[in-house]
Amino acid sequence: MYIKFFKRVMDFLVSLSVLIILSPVLFVMIVIGTIVMKGNPFFVQSRPGIKDKNGEETIFKLIKFRTMSNAVGVDGELLPDEQRLGKYGLFLRSTSLDELPSLLNILFGTLSLVGPRPQLIRDMVFMTDEQRRRHDVKPGLTGLAQVNGRNNISWEKKFEYDLQYIDSGITFTGDMKIIFQTFMKVLKRSNTVREGTVSDIDFGDWLLLNGDVEEKEYIEKQKEAKEILMK
Repeated sequence: MYIKFFKRVMDFLVSLSVLIILSPVLFVMIVIGTIVMKGNPFFVQSRPGIKDKNGEETIFKLIKFRTMSNAVGVDGELLPDEQRLGKYGLFLRSTSLDELPSLLNILFGTLSLVGPRPQLIRDMVFMTDEQRRRHDVKPGLTGLAQVNGRNNISWEKKFEYDLQYIDSGITFTGDMKIIFQTFMKVLKRSNTVREGTVSDIDFGDWLLLNGDVEEKEYIEKQKEAKEILMK
């Protein structure tokens, strides 16, 4: 009953309430973000969601506040993340305020308050069939992995926590515990990025770095991700 009905009702009511309560804050952040980013303050990106009836991941648009500029080099390519991430972006990430617009995803039903955190499509293509079971349920704004290390644990451990969340049984009590733990993590600003990085590291890059995939397979998987994005 909780998964089929009440979880969605809770998602809708909580996201709507928070959006209404924080609307003045969101308005100010939109204005500031527009000035700092010299344009659109929002970051919209395709992410894999819950699987459809054919067993394939649905693709949805995740919305967040932009934390990096679109600055490019002389070659026209985007500059490295560390050069595009300023003090404003670092502040948004450390406080998790960049996640507030994702409440719209929750409101419209593409995201849940609690569930496996939606990763990039270029991460998804490197996942095993077992790891992709994380998409058997709707992704979440926060999840078991986020309260057990977030971005400072291995990718493999993240997926283990995602599957543990599913396999141990999704309950109201369990979700409330994760929400409370998330709130405490946000207050402490802990594990917002992987140590030694400014934007973590993609799963495929992680596997390549650890020698778990060959460069040829890495290139093929990146092409597969681009093809999915072009559909």
